[in-house]
Amino acid sequence: MPKDRLAAFSDGVIAVIITIMVLELKVPHSADWAALRGLLPIILSYVLSFLNVAIYWNNHHHLLHSAERVSGGMLWANMHLLFWLSLVPFTTDWMDENHFDSIPVAVYGFVLLMSGFAYTILQGTIVRVHGPRSLLANALGNDRKGKASLVLYSVAVVCAFVQPWISLALYVSVAALWFIPDRRIEKAIRGRDK
Repeated sequence: MPKDRLAAFSDGVIAVIITIMVLELKVPHSADWAALRGLLPIILSYVLSFLNVAIYWNNHHHLLHSAERVSGGMLWANMHLLFWLSLVPFTTDWMDENHFDSIPVAVYGFVLLMSGFAYTILQGTIVRVHGPRSLLANALGNDRKGKASLVLYSVAVVCAFVQPWISLALYVSVAALWFIPDRRIEKAIRGRDK
């Protein structure tokens, strides 16, 4: 299978995920600023979830661009990632509906954590297919940023049972860490394309 077909399928699934999230936003029943102010937590959680899905999409694009071929293992690893990302709209809505209570905030973090693990598995699968000296393997190095993200997500899931706002701050921190697409892969791709 050409990698462009895998990228196009993934793009379509991620577009549907984002569409589902926006459809969950409810329009206020009044036309004043107070109505919007009441929705501010819901809007901010939507922004956080949109940002997380967009970050995965950006980095997924770079990841697939580094690949030269697609294997069956890569297809399944990619589906694994898309499965966890597809749960982001559900967990976002659950957090909103329950006013950021501990269990929904923890489950939201668990979904982000599993998305991170799935992304790591996809990276590892691509490296195994292309070899330890491949463009991706060289670009990733020891992947401190990826490992730090998984640790922060794990801590955030536990913190949700102490103070959910600490967890939300950690989720925002991980998103900030990844806001700029992975420059390691970008740099390696530019070097290859020269």
